[in-house]
Amino acid sequence: MKAFQITGKGETNFANINIPTLGEGEVLVKVKKLGYCGSDLNSFRGTNPLVNYPVIPGHELSGIIEKTGLGVPSNITLGQQVAVMPQTACGKCSSCRNKRFNACKYNETLGVQRNGGLTEYLAVPYQKLIIDDSLSLTQLALLEPLAVGFHAAKRGQVKADDYVVVFGCGVIGLGAIAGATAFGGKVIAVDLVDEKIDKARQAGAQYTINAAQEDVLRRVNEITNDFGADVVIEAVGSAQTYTMAIDVVGFTGCVVYIGYASQPVSFDTKFFVLKELDIRGSRGSDAEDFKNVLKAVKSGAVNPEDIISHTFDFDKSDKAIQLWAEDPSKVSKIVINID
Repeated sequence: MKAFQITGKGETNFANINIPTLGEGEVLVKVKKLGYCGSDLNSFRGTNPLVNYPVIPGHELSGIIEKTGLGVPSNITLGQQVAVMPQTACGKCSSCRNKRFNACKYNETLGVQRNGGLTEYLAVPYQKLIIDDSLSLTQLALLEPLAVGFHAAKRGQVKADDYVVVFGCGVIGLGAIAGATAFGGKVIAVDLVDEKIDKARQAGAQYTINAAQEDVLRRVNEITNDFGADVVIEAVGSAQTYTMAIDVVGFTGCVVYIGYASQPVSFDTKFFVLKELDIRGSRGSDAEDFKNVLKAVKSGAVNPEDIISHTFDFDKSDKAIQLWAEDPSKVSKIVINID
């Protein structure tokens, strides 16, 4: 079968590899749709510290069940549409002992620590399947990045009428916006690009700020009557937005970091104490987050297809990631059609 590989910094190829042999409890998925993630872009740019080359990228995917192995429950049948939860869990580390399997110390994510979905077939443990025949295959593929944002909103314990600032309106930020909105929050979306701000409104943001044109702190204070945000979700991963999150959050508020900055960040730590802040990380997603996204999509509250900016066929996978690397500001989500 055909597979697309990232072989080094800025280097890719198409390879012929064997169709996976199913182990016990595994399902063979014929991959149909795949979304490029920022981790794939970082692997292409040579800035992903977790990846070993060559690697087949991709962990936002959907497909059709082609074959089932021994030990797979009888209700999982050929032809069903599926999305895939891409992370593993060892079951033994402190995160797993605390039932927070998404933060497993020894996690291996598809397309990063192990080969991903930008290929024709993928073997997947049946427990990692999200089975749904009511959505489009494209919608199913994009549940995963939205679930990451929903997880951040859950980590922030967003509740009805909370003011929630989301920094970054890329796909993860859009998921956080949709998640915070689904939990009843009033979202203030912040970005530098008008096109991404437009998508933030589609995802549910009630207020938007273009940080290239407006004073973010002043605008947040205007919107919140000088109380500051109840919850701030940082989905950029820059030193500037890391520290700005502390500026705009209100006293006794919560800051959730999804992105991580490539350079060290300096904080004036007195505000951690004076505001008595909750500062939390957010990593990946879990089955509950996928269920919350499914509920939101089926209710019409959010449509994953709205976040797509580009679509390419499988044989143009290399051109797609090159386009993204050349001008990230013009890309919100690239979807690859595997057929």
